[in-house]
Amino acid sequence: MDFWQGFEPAPDTPPHRDSVALAMPDGSALRLPLRDYGDVAVTGLIANQTSFAVQRRLAGWMADAARPLGAEAVCGLPTLGHALAPLVAEALGHPNWVAAGYSRKRWYEEALSASVSSSTAPGQRRIWLDPRVLHRLQGRRVLLIDDVISTGTSALAGLALLAKAGVRPVGLLVAMAQGDRWVAGWPGDVPVLAAFAAPLLRPVPGGWAPDPSTVPAVHLP
Repeated sequence: MDFWQGFEPAPDTPPHRDSVALAMPDGSALRLPLRDYGDVAVTGLIANQTSFAVQRRLAGWMADAARPLGAEAVCGLPTLGHALAPLVAEALGHPNWVAAGYSRKRWYEEALSASVSSSTAPGQRRIWLDPRVLHRLQGRRVLLIDDVISTGTSALAGLALLAKAGVRPVGLLVAMAQGDRWVAGWPGDVPVLAAFAAPLLRPVPGGWAPDPSTVPAVHLP
């Protein structure tokens, strides 16, 4: 696909049909595909399919948004959060990061796992923390990272997983905050930060148009 391989000079205007060029923090635009859910559509982002140049700039904007939190450690959610978490951790000056994962190693403990579902993947599975790296998280200001927050289910599972380790993160950082469907169920003590925020789209003659009322109020760079 040609999506998310480069930036365009400026956002485009509705009606949108198959894609939208969304505004970025520097005034450029990133073209994202539309996913049609019937009465609503969303813009999609798959972080591990982006070009290196796009990935680096997204991670840079994410780090800019999160820097005021003073995070001392970064935990990335699988799988797509892994594409951005190490870049953000490095940009924040950290020597390493912690990867939550779907794969259970033989020395993992059931107590350090949580059930997770996703709006883009069928079924449920579990995410795990390696007990050998807990010392990187416990007693520290932890930043939780994913690529997108959409319905909030994956991010809430990340909070549940960190709680098993006795950690409450100082914030959730994503590349894209996708609409406001996650807002009602999100805890007020964990701020959400993003490189950019995207509205939901509604049907209009000729395609789709953004619904400005659905742009989530998140911390941006």
